[in-house]
Amino acid sequence: MDAEHRAANGIFFRLVGEGEPLLLLHGLMASGAMFDPLLPFLQNGFRMIIPDLRGHGRSGGLPGPYDVPGLAAGLDAVIGQAGFMRCAVLGYSHGGAVAQQLAHASPARVSRLVLACTYACNVATLRERMEAEVFSALLAVFTPRALARVIVRPSKPRPEAKPTGAVGMTAGQADWLRAIMAANRRGPMRAAVRGLVTFDSRPWLKEVNCPTLVVGGSDDAAVPRHHFDMLVNGIPGASGRLVERAGHTLLFTHAQELAAIVRAFLRS
Repeated sequence: MDAEHRAANGIFFRLVGEGEPLLLLHGLMASGAMFDPLLPFLQNGFRMIIPDLRGHGRSGGLPGPYDVPGLAAGLDAVIGQAGFMRCAVLGYSHGGAVAQQLAHASPARVSRLVLACTYACNVATLRERMEAEVFSALLAVFTPRALARVIVRPSKPRPEAKPTGAVGMTAGQADWLRAIMAANRRGPMRAAVRGLVTFDSRPWLKEVNCPTLVVGGSDDAAVPRHHFDMLVNGIPGASGRLVERAGHTLLFTHAQELAAIVRAFLRS
């Protein structure tokens, strides 16, 4: 059963599938629709709660703050209105930062945590800080629609008999993701990027006390391997799983494999 709702605080969310509750938290400049490729593989076994975070998608008209604590703050109401006291949480990319914040601020709400293609501190190196500043500056000039055309690109066919490197999105997948990103407004996205820069869970990672799985792509250039290692080593008892030949878009290129990893962990 697929149903659309709006929480009392204005956050839009969908409920999809039947079974154990699973909250899905999307990335920056996206919306809950980005999880659509994953849903067919999880809907038999999980009741998925899929919000559009504050300032994104169909929650785009809500006022800030749009930093990570602000994005996480409204999720208690979403989980409660969905009919649950506690749920597993899958956070993808910037949604993984929001998932960490939720687990830290409201530990009674989070039974298990899956952190995919994400980070404890996105600007852990000088290069990453510079890239974040450039991205914020570009959003001051270009709309999310224009930036999406530059950022999201399909893979090019490889002439080699045995392809190497990350598997990329098809042209159709790239067009679909661009449309999701284009639906967002520039002001909230700039504020969300500033929230990305200021987020740093390293001082309190050791306080995350629920079972945690960290998933990464072996060829993720957007969130390189050191972020994966930082989370696995920083969260007590966390386990890690790297998906071979996957980049930052493994949700789209390896949806069935990611679903199998998530299902196995949540049912272990």
